[in-house]
Amino acid sequence: MRINRLKLTNFRNHKETEVHFAPHLNLITGANGSGKTNLIDAIHYLCMSRSFVATSDRYVANHDEKYFMVDGDFTGEIRSSFKVSCSYSRGEGKKIFVNDSPLERLSDLIGMVPIVVLSPEDLALTSEGPSERRSFLDSMISQISPKYLRDLIDYRRIRKQRNKLLQEFRGPLQTLRSYLEPWDLQLVETGARLIHKRAEVLERFKTYLALQYRTISGLDLKPSLVYQTITDATDSIDKISERYNEELDKNFEKEVDREQTIIGPHRDEVVFYLGDMELRNYGSQGQHRLFSMALKMAQLFYYSDELDDLPIMLLDDVFGNLDQQKTDIITETLTKHTGQTFITSASERPFTISQFDGNSSNSWFDVHNGTVTNKY
Repeated sequence: MRINRLKLTNFRNHKETEVHFAPHLNLITGANGSGKTNLIDAIHYLCMSRSFVATSDRYVANHDEKYFMVDGDFTGEIRSSFKVSCSYSRGEGKKIFVNDSPLERLSDLIGMVPIVVLSPEDLALTSEGPSERRSFLDSMISQISPKYLRDLIDYRRIRKQRNKLLQEFRGPLQTLRSYLEPWDLQLVETGARLIHKRAEVLERFKTYLALQYRTISGLDLKPSLVYQTITDATDSIDKISERYNEELDKNFEKEVDREQTIIGPHRDEVVFYLGDMELRNYGSQGQHRLFSMALKMAQLFYYSDELDDLPIMLLDDVFGNLDQQKTDIITETLTKHTGQTFITSASERPFTISQFDGNSSNSWFDVHNGTVTNKY
């Protein structure tokens, strides 16, 4: 999968910008604050319907403008060519169009253009709380499994309704149990499928993680992960459902006291290890950085093997804290990977003009105050 053309209107500091990209490597250089990240964030909007930088769409519109627009032309194996547009205006919200037809649900966009983002913020994946890792896992699986995404959306809706009942009901506990029963049934059905799919994907993914960590770090220290959930991760869906029901029954009074659902995949954890060391609690900053990079590179190659279309790779300012050897390893890996890659950097290091001059597969862009120039 690749994006051939990108047009931005009122998108952060890009008032009117149109860029035509190369099919392989696209290097985007410029000073900090010039608008480099905005370009690849716009691509992320067209793939995931949201920013990987901003916490809210309303912070994305240029200065005092009330709307922004992003559209791009894509080419892939499943869809030979198609256009995706994203518009946002204050008061009307966000809309996604594919070939000028509106999508009924923003979630229908997920997986249409598979994408992987590697940025300095990825340190949170290994150093922060369980919600960071659940979010990474849900996002990764949702792009390759529409069924998982539907179950995830349904599960969140069911849990929200169940929590509302726990918070608002006033009456005998036995009556509350009977009211919760249909919600419990739905919660267990969807939750068990989520747990089973997570376990299945992580079992395959850890092989990719081990390979990428070894490649990037050059160390023999073996990375691993452990999926912690309500039951044994290798159980069948039926066994997970049985265990799930048991835990709901056992924790009924605790949930009533807390007025929220405390049992289910929304409380799962993925624990990362280097050798016998739990990374989150004992890893150095350098180990966290290498592990988080290995996670995203593993995602790239996992997608490449699982999907008919190669994913788009976005790297945002990741070389600043790396030594020359690791930088060379990553750039060589991305050069060999045949998918489309976008790299933003405040420095031209480690790239050379020879990689772009006269090479129609690669392009080098320079950004200055929201203006993009094609250097090579």
